[in-house]
Amino acid sequence: MPVNSFRHRHAILPALAVLITAAGCSSADDSASAAVPSPDAKVAELCRNLDEALPTKVDGESRDDPEPASELTAGWGGVAIILRCGVERPPKMIDPKVANGHDPDAVPGGVNGVDWLMEKQDDGEYRFTTANRSAYVEVRVTDGRDGTGVLIDLAPAVKKAIPEGIAS
Repeated sequence: MPVNSFRHRHAILPALAVLITAAGCSSADDSASAAVPSPDAKVAELCRNLDEALPTKVDGESRDDPEPASELTAGWGGVAIILRCGVERPPKMIDPKVANGHDPDAVPGGVNGVDWLMEKQDDGEYRFTTANRSAYVEVRVTDGRDGTGVLIDLAPAVKKAIPEGIAS
């Protein structure tokens, strides 16, 4: 009996060591990363203006920009709210099913004078992209958070920095 117990204990110890090592190597913080868009010079300038106008708090979360640092990206609350300015037009923005209200995962709408396309992603995350503005601004909202408060807080900055128009 003691031999079996000894053999069993030696089989468990390496497995525990692997688990502890893996846990020690994993990131425990909520630091976010975001792909930096590469818009043309005109849109990049609008995005820099937006970066200067963005609030320090959005939906109760403090500004916490993602990596790599860029004037084209911003964040609040780690991964909770990520903004990218100068993104490409989402394909669903020109889909007639969306415009006619026949796509349950993509809905157009406006919040405080800014039009948005809301898309529910497969992972439950929401992506909002500005419409009828001279640059596309994308906002991703996670954590099961209602995007309304986020869009209300971002609307003044978007209206100030990104004029109405059609983005190219």
